[in-house]
Amino acid sequence: MPTPTSTPTFPGTVQSAPARVKGFDADTPISAAAASQYLAQGYRFCLRYVGRLVMDPGDLTTAEAQDILDAGLALMVVQHVDDEGWAPTAALGTTYGTNAASFAQKIGIPPGVMVWLDLEGVSTAALAGDVIAYCQSWYQGVAAGGYVPGIYIGWQPGLSGQQIYDLPFQHYWGGYNVDGDATPSCGWCLKQWPGSGGTVAGIEVDDYDDDFTMTDAKGRTVQWLSTAG
Repeated sequence: MPTPTSTPTFPGTVQSAPARVKGFDADTPISAAAASQYLAQGYRFCLRYVGRLVMDPGDLTTAEAQDILDAGLALMVVQHVDDEGWAPTAALGTTYGTNAASFAQKIGIPPGVMVWLDLEGVSTAALAGDVIAYCQSWYQGVAAGGYVPGIYIGWQPGLSGQQIYDLPFQHYWGGYNVDGDATPSCGWCLKQWPGSGGTVAGIEVDDYDDDFTMTDAKGRTVQWLSTAG
């Protein structure tokens, strides 16, 4: 992906999200028309993906981010997870976290917006210490770029709820398939549920999931880029 000559300036500001607002995360690019249809169907925010090593054609772009925001949807960023059975290490966390921040910067996402780590599908042979080191290094790479690191917990994250809570993250997103013993004691500030069926804006439900903002037990909410007043 070429480096832009200047940082894009998007409409809106970085804001704390209210609780009980419905949004979606999508592994499919969102057109301007689709973003408007999502808004009309009650969705108020979107999470879109960036790569681990490179930006792929289906990942978030500057133009897509502009379309999402122009439609009135708030925006956050999540990084693709590695292949199922992947083995976390501290070095990998540094690489992926640094790249997540770099790609968000190149797109034009301003500092203060949440960028999420997707922790799931970890190898059953991975040591908890290696998973912890990966998460800590990823956190540092994203925070160094000026973003607020969050962590998505899905199936087989390789850590217990207490180990997850002990990580430096302060914002937790619970997957629709999160392991029962992997919930941090503070709870979630974002919760995912499978799409309700059929399509939304022509996108099959397998390509997106519903998400709902929450306030966790410590009063924390997500931070997004929004044009709302």
